[in-house]
Amino acid sequence: MASKALVQVALDRFGQLDAAFNNAGIFKPTPFLDVDEGELDRMLDSILKGTFFTAQAAARAMKGRGGAIVQTGSMWALQAIGATPSSAYSVAKAGVHALVKNLAIELAPDNIRVNAIAPAVIETPVYDTFLSPEQVKEVLPTFNALHPLGRNGQPADAAEALLFLASNQASWITGVILPVDGGVMAGRQ
Repeated sequence: MASKALVQVALDRFGQLDAAFNNAGIFKPTPFLDVDEGELDRMLDSILKGTFFTAQAAARAMKGRGGAIVQTGSMWALQAIGATPSSAYSVAKAGVHALVKNLAIELAPDNIRVNAIAPAVIETPVYDTFLSPEQVKEVLPTFNALHPLGRNGQPADAAEALLFLASNQASWITGVILPVDGGVMAGRQ
C-alpha cells in the first residue's frame, strides 16, 4: 500500500512518472548461524518485498509512456565479505538483482528500462543503525583498503551512477547490475 501511495504522490505532483529510484534496505552484519526467521523476514520484507511492490507501482504508472526504474542492489549480493557476514541481507539483495533481470525482459515491450547499482561500502547513515558514532569513526576507515581505488564510496558516487541509468543517455541499457564499488568486483591487488 505504501508503494502505491508513494507513486501516487509523484503523479499528483508532477503528472507523470518518468524515473523511479528504488532504494530499500537495512543492513546489519549477522553471522548465518545467528540469523533467526524474524531477522530473515525483516530483510526480505524491507529489501525484497518493498522493492518488488514499489517497482510494480512505478511500472503501472509508466505503462504506455515508458520510463526507467533503478533499484539499489548490492555488491554483497555479488561477493561475500568475511568482515561483514550478511547472508540474510545478501539473499534479499540477490533477489533484487533477479528482479531487475526479470523486469527488464517483462517490461521492455512497454519501453520501461530496469537496472540496478550494486554499491560496495558507501558512507551513509546506515552504519549508525548498528554502530555507535565512535565505532563508525573507527570502523569505516578500515574498509578503505577493501576498495582497489583506496577509499570508501560517498553518496554522490552512487547518485551519479543511478542518475546515469535513469537518464536518456542510458536509453539502450536495461537488465544491468552496475557495480559501483571502487573496483572490488574487479579483483584484488
